[in-house]
Amino acid sequence: MGELSPVLTGLAVRSAFGAGAGALLPAALAGTPAFAPVTRFDTGAYRTNVAATMPGAPDLTDELAAAVQAACADAQLAGAAGLAGTPLLLAAHADRRNRTVATEVAARTGLGPVPRTYTAACVAASTALADAAGQISRGELDRAVIAAGYLVDADTFALFDAGRALAKDNRARPFSAGRTGLLLGDAVAAVVLESAAAAADRGAPVRATLAGWGRAGDAYHVCQPRPDGAGLARAIDAALHRAGVLPAEVGYVNANGTGTPFSDAAETAALHTVFGPDAATIPVSSTKSVHGHALEASGLIEIALTVLALAAGQLPVNAGYLGPDPNCDLDVVVEARPARPRYALSLNAAFGGANTALLVAAP
Repeated sequence: MGELSPVLTGLAVRSAFGAGAGALLPAALAGTPAFAPVTRFDTGAYRTNVAATMPGAPDLTDELAAAVQAACADAQLAGAAGLAGTPLLLAAHADRRNRTVATEVAARTGLGPVPRTYTAACVAASTALADAAGQISRGELDRAVIAAGYLVDADTFALFDAGRALAKDNRARPFSAGRTGLLLGDAVAAVVLESAAAAADRGAPVRATLAGWGRAGDAYHVCQPRPDGAGLARAIDAALHRAGVLPAEVGYVNANGTGTPFSDAAETAALHTVFGPDAATIPVSSTKSVHGHALEASGLIEIALTVLALAAGQLPVNAGYLGPDPNCDLDVVVEARPARPRYALSLNAAFGGANTALLVAAP
């Protein structure tokens, strides 16, 4: 792990469990999902009627601003001078409002200069985090705030239902025999990432080090993952190489784990490519089984949960598991398991064959 690896000094999460890590982490460690009937819009015509949603009618801009403020407070980052020189990198759904939302969140929270918006679907947040890490490691930035948000909406729900991707039994069961698909979930998250030197200069707490990051494409199919997981394997290899970490040093994987048959099998193939025989013994779970698939926000809420789990000394449980699937030969965490690995991976993949891998190190 190089001296220029950026450090994560603050984080905040908001989900169907409520605001803050204190609401989300215990559920993830116990494998208690938040899925319930959707009341935000009519689901009567669809094959499932559940998602992991916040109560009421939350506003994405309000939720993002609150998360950014909480992450900055967690990082002990205060004062107009420090905030004004810190850019905001925002991952959110691809529509005309994105630029307005990013600008408004930056204005409300005092961040600047002009924010950058990422819309690359399920790897949007992890791509934003990797971009910030690259700029910090090259000395182009001292710090950045990365935020991401997705609130379950009628259009996206209908789209996933039309593609028969939603779990018809109303349960997300990543890597499990009998899995029938994914379930969506609200998530808003923010993290403060900065150089180790900048954090040390102001005496900021360090939650984790972002030791490595990697990105790679499949160039295979617009929706289906490449069956051998070659793109994801390359992304993992790149993250490990950047960090100077051997595969054997990784002690936990927070997998992309959507719960769809093809995606989980392809991810398993990728892990076997990278880790060889050890792939069957490295603890793996998907926190999507608890908080749902948060699309553009997935990468950020999942890296936040990975960092929180490392600090707690316990691994998140892969909820909904019914039994082993021959195409998913992995050590799936299905009950509470204490562990304090030095390194953990958080993986994400998106339609179009985009793959990201983030490697974090406990402080």
